[in-house]
Amino acid sequence: MTPPKRQRRHPKEAPPPSPAGQQGGKQGEGKIPERLYVLTGAAEDGDRAELDLVTLIVARADVPQSATPEQAALLRLCIAPLSVAELSAYLNLPYSVVTVLLTGLLAAELVQARAPIVRQALPDRSLLEAVMHGLQKL
Repeated sequence: MTPPKRQRRHPKEAPPPSPAGQQGGKQGEGKIPERLYVLTGAAEDGDRAELDLVTLIVARADVPQSATPEQAALLRLCIAPLSVAELSAYLNLPYSVVTVLLTGLLAAELVQARAPIVRQALPDRSLLEAVMHGLQKL
């Protein structure tokens, strides 16, 4: 039995260039920068909440009728605690855009931000001494 012969693929003709302002073309060219500003809306004061990548976000209320599609998606995702980095990845939005959206939701008290649970690097000294004395009694 002989293996099938491989044939070299010839590149197809290049597609015609797309008009300016439309999506398409190479990867990364399809993003329109103005769209991110439209998603976040015009902030009056420009302040953002102090959110870290690992800050946990939890929804406190149902999605209101006045919420934008992005805010509604954030509230639906935040039924269980999720970090800001996870939200950014799930929504395929930059971290900065997600923080602006979350700032609006925090101001409206629709979500709650929690500090992540940090485990201690070293166990408590009294616990180590109790274990040591227990082992010595054996």
